[in-house]
Amino acid sequence: MRGILFDIDGVFYNAGQPIEGGAATVAQMRAWGVPLRFLTNTSTLSRQDLAERLGRFGIPTAPEEIIHPPSAAAAWLRAQGVQGVALFVKASAATEFAGLPLLESGAETGAGAVVVGDLGEEWGYAALTRAFRLLHANPAARLIALGMTRYWHAPDGLRLDVGPFAALLAMAAEREPLVLGKPAPQFFAQAIAALGLPANQIVMVGDDVDGDVGGAQRAGMQGVLVRTGKYRDGDLDRSVRPDGVLPSVAALPDWWQREAG
Repeated sequence: MRGILFDIDGVFYNAGQPIEGGAATVAQMRAWGVPLRFLTNTSTLSRQDLAERLGRFGIPTAPEEIIHPPSAAAAWLRAQGVQGVALFVKASAATEFAGLPLLESGAETGAGAVVVGDLGEEWGYAALTRAFRLLHANPAARLIALGMTRYWHAPDGLRLDVGPFAALLAMAAEREPLVLGKPAPQFFAQAIAALGLPANQIVMVGDDVDGDVGGAQRAGMQGVLVRTGKYRDGDLDRSVRPDGVLPSVAALPDWWQREAG
């Protein structure tokens, strides 16, 4: 084991509150010279926003160390030269798409790609219908899902994430989504490339047994599950078998020393 990918929400903070030991763990791994990146499905914020949030929790982070769906999608759109990008993302995440040929808000035709993120309570019948019409108007338009996470842990309880909405649009428009978020192999491939290490030398640490652990294992990495965030009793009874299970990220340095032995 030589490198680490950390999920963020549910690993370093939960419902807006820091998880004890997270900052010390990152500091220790950096002190050992372990290459690391933060791989998150958060699609409501920019990398700068996320870096500042981690900093407030005692984890100094450069935006470039964060890989998340909006930045991955923006990079893909630029590389493909897509014209007419329709964004269904929070304004705070839209900054990642600066410089791209964006459609005007309210447009229902002319999309070369429809980008679907976590709009939270901004999702509604009108927004979903507009996204559907954009896809229906151009059979060649790509549906880009910023992850397929089903739900997340908010301060008031579990809330739907982007996955159910992307699945709804995929079914209605009969369009296979390009998923740029966990657990998609292409998203993990970007993270592996960023670390510059063979996949089998990287460990993914997360609270989602399917999206984090299962996705990492399918990409050739190890997956460690923490019992914080969205972890629920019964996760260990699923088909995915984590390579390690920890009470929290605070226990990672000890586990790392044992396994790296």
